Amino acid sequence: MRHVTTFDEPGAKVRLDSISTRPPAKITKAKAKERFDSLNDELFELQDLLWGAKTHSVLVVLQGRDAAGKDGTIKHVAGALNPRGVQVTSFAAPSVDERAHDFLSRVHAVTPRLGEVGIFNRSHYEDVLVVRVHELVQKALWKTRYDAINAFESLLAEHGCIVLKYFLHISKGEQEERLLEREEERTKAWKLNVGDWKERGEWDEFTKAYEDAISRCSAPHAPWMVVPADAKWYRNLVVAESIAAVLRTYKAEWEKTLEVEGKKRGAELAAWREQRAAGESGKAVEHRPAPRPRPTARRKRVTPTAPDGAAKADAS
Repeated sequence: MRHVTTFDEPGAKVRLDSISTRPPAKITKAKAKERFDSLNDELFELQDLLWGAKTHSVLVVLQGRDAAGKDGTIKHVAGALNPRGVQVTSFAAPSVDERAHDFLSRVHAVTPRLGEVGIFNRSHYEDVLVVRVHELVQKALWKTRYDAINAFESLLAEHGCIVLKYFLHISKGEQEERLLEREEERTKAWKLNVGDWKERGEWDEFTKAYEDAISRCSAPHAPWMVVPADAKWYRNLVVAESIAAVLRTYKAEWEKTLEVEGKKRGAELAAWREQRAAGESGKAVEHRPAPRPRPTARRKRVTPTAPDGAAKADAS
């Protein structure tokens, strides 16, 4: 996927103002829709393999400014998946009970199980974003949370979770248009929030907070991808194609796991039928359980690969 900037090493320089919020000139809305539609069947198939193999899980983290399109991305991308294996979690301000625990407690409780896809609408990163900008805790505290987040995501990866993080990159002008649009359309008026307008006055502060979070918390097993989000149709395509590109690298492994499991269950079914036939004829049949498959190599930390053609962030 072209025109998406990937950060997968800690300490890279992140300058959001230098990354375009617009789609490339050569791609049209019609072409993007055609490509997006073609991904639906593939995403469904890949998710089905993930569900059956149950050797990995997928966590998609969506972050972005107000009106960047987190809900819209979920609606369109998750629409290609089987709801049976998808859980969407939206993180608002923590409750009184949640504040009585560590900041990652409520997040860890809803991470996806093996075989499942979890989608976070906002996430644990709010504790180094809005908490920082609004000075909800002391600087000495929120600065320690980068290391806690890195350790948390490393733990997830070690247990087979494919972590994919997306910053939906919207311009200030486009955000204003979308916020004003909400006032004009009755079906969107429920989204009106004075806080959205107040935070526009803190645009630069949030920019710096996002840049630091992306730089401090990028890793091969938990990359950040900056997605141009001014055009909704292109934003949806970039996220869908990126997810498909990563899951595609696990397809052969999942198919092999399912093949082994299929042979095992087939042998068990054949043995059961043999026993039943013997019981009906009055003959005893010696049954030996099918041998268990040889253990595979120790699970390695999951390291998503960048989508084909993705722009690699300069770590210098």
